[in-house]
Amino acid sequence: MGRQLNKFTRFMSPLEALRLATGAAGELLALLGPRSPYDDALGALRPGAMADLLLVDGSPEKSLDRLENHETSLRIIMKGGRFVKRSMA
Repeated sequence: MGRQLNKFTRFMSPLEALRLATGAAGELLALLGPRSPYDDALGALRPGAMADLLLVDGSPEKSLDRLENHETSLRIIMKGGRFVKRSMA
């Protein structure tokens, strides 16, 4: 996925590519109304919210190259508010 996402940066900034792949997809799901898989507001980062969160080793606002090797570049992965990976070494 990281390699495909990085290809978008030929046409847009890295942050625009990330927003397209993440935030815009969530907004599309929210349009489902009552059939939306999310009960809470999308994009909320607060106690009790169901969060999907990635902590990347690098500067994604400058380049998405690091996402091509996500095994080493993703330090924290949270899915549904729960840690899937914690590697701050």
